[in-house]
Amino acid sequence: MIFRVAGKSVKIDETLVKEKKRRIESDVKKYLEGEKISFDYNLDLKGLTIFQQEVLGAMRKIKYGEKVSYGRLAIRSGYPLADRAVGSVCNKNPLPIIIPCHRVVAKNSIGGYALGEDVKRHLLRMEGSL
Repeated sequence: MIFRVAGKSVKIDETLVKEKKRRIESDVKKYLEGEKISFDYNLDLKGLTIFQQEVLGAMRKIKYGEKVSYGRLAIRSGYPLADRAVGSVCNKNPLPIIIPCHRVVAKNSIGGYALGEDVKRHLLRMEGSL
């Protein structure tokens, strides 16, 4: 499933979400229109490593409008020295927006984003955290 954000295509692998496609599309559209949506779906992340699952699980708990550093997310995931590895998990996130990797930032900047920093800035501004 593909959505347009800040002029770019954002792909979400809906096969990992145990919800009806129509609900996912509706929720993501509402979110992109500025509505606060809780993407509390049941996910199937069995194909990922335990480390990736734990990082993505901790990332899902980052609240709308909140930003967390890569180092802080590493601590929250139970891997306090793995901030670079956490960045790699963010970069490979199969469910951007649903698992809010855009809320993970560098200590002194917004950090990178697989979909482009302009998309990350757009999402952070939309949530009021930039």
